[in-house]
Amino acid sequence: MEERCALVLEDGMVFYGTSFGAPALPIERLTPGLKPLEGVGEVVFNTGMVGYFEILTDPSYTGQIVTMTYPHIGNYGVDEAWCESGPEEGRRKVKAAGFVIRSLYDGPVPEGRMSLHEYLASQGIPGITGVDTRALTLRLRDGGSPFGVIVAVPHGREMLNDEERTRVVEYLTSIPHMEGANLIGYVGTHQVVDLEGRRPPHFAVIDCGIKANIIRELKARDVQVTLFPSSVGADELLTPEFDAVLFSNGPGDPAVLTEQIDLARSLIGKKPLFGVCLGHQIISLAFGAKTYKMKFGHHGINNPVRDEFTRRVFVTSQNHGFAVDEETLPDDLLVWFRNANDATVEGIAHRDLPVKASQFHPEAGPGPHDCSWIFDEFISTALRARKE
Repeated sequence: MEERCALVLEDGMVFYGTSFGAPALPIERLTPGLKPLEGVGEVVFNTGMVGYFEILTDPSYTGQIVTMTYPHIGNYGVDEAWCESGPEEGRRKVKAAGFVIRSLYDGPVPEGRMSLHEYLASQGIPGITGVDTRALTLRLRDGGSPFGVIVAVPHGREMLNDEERTRVVEYLTSIPHMEGANLIGYVGTHQVVDLEGRRPPHFAVIDCGIKANIIRELKARDVQVTLFPSSVGADELLTPEFDAVLFSNGPGDPAVLTEQIDLARSLIGKKPLFGVCLGHQIISLAFGAKTYKMKFGHHGINNPVRDEFTRRVFVTSQNHGFAVDEETLPDDLLVWFRNANDATVEGIAHRDLPVKASQFHPEAGPGPHDCSWIFDEFISTALRARKE
């Protein structure tokens, strides 16, 4: 854990620190074709004071290196019962490509838990501690989210030399970035999964990288749920068995998910449609709206959102780097929720059809319940449509 390493950004900025978790990447490994789960990714910051394990295992962080703005991380260890990765067979549970923190807690953790260092090491994910995360966050806020990589500093040295830094920057500027990236193939189930539930409605859930707590919220309401791979076809969903279709959250650029957008478009007016995060964007795109890459996105558990129908404000958990362009929304799609900080679209509802979606994560409940009522709204909307 005492190996010197560095977070290098594509603009040449370097933040030095100490390695923890899996070993940092040797510079010689930086060759074209390196997958985005190996210490390379878009660098983002998360403002949550807690929840580091849920953040690391959130499939929406695939291809991203997460910086925590709260300085002291790791003090309560890791328990896999908190894991947010869905029912994926044979895939690593940590989805983030790397982890950047100011100060790593390395003391004892509660019995039955692993330390953060041990868990990241077991998952093959590198971390870096000792970083000036305040300076890094200001860089991300002011300049946007660049690609970066956590690399090892050659043994016996404190810093990279000019040649090494140039090589890393050349690599980072040569690889495909988040805009235009289709990452849902790295996450989600490969097979149909029937989950326990006895009450209607029966939800067909499209798994683009679903968070486990979405499944928990649906199971808590005892509704029927069938989980489908993101490659499912419309014919499998347009049967009387299913009362509604829910598109899950997930990573990457929504605009390139033409297969899933076409699927949602083919279901409009035929099944009630619901979405969370990426699912919200997919449904909006299916109706003809457009999405855009945000400067640094929304990542945290303290984002205020206003319900435009009731004018109530909720504190929400969010994790997205793309947003729906309000100017491109068709007239029959209403803005359901709006971000109280920057006025971006945080949810849509159709004027006439049973279609509703939220950009934020209603299952996360930092309050601790907050917006979990949105699942009740999805259910009641589907039940009303079932009776018609």
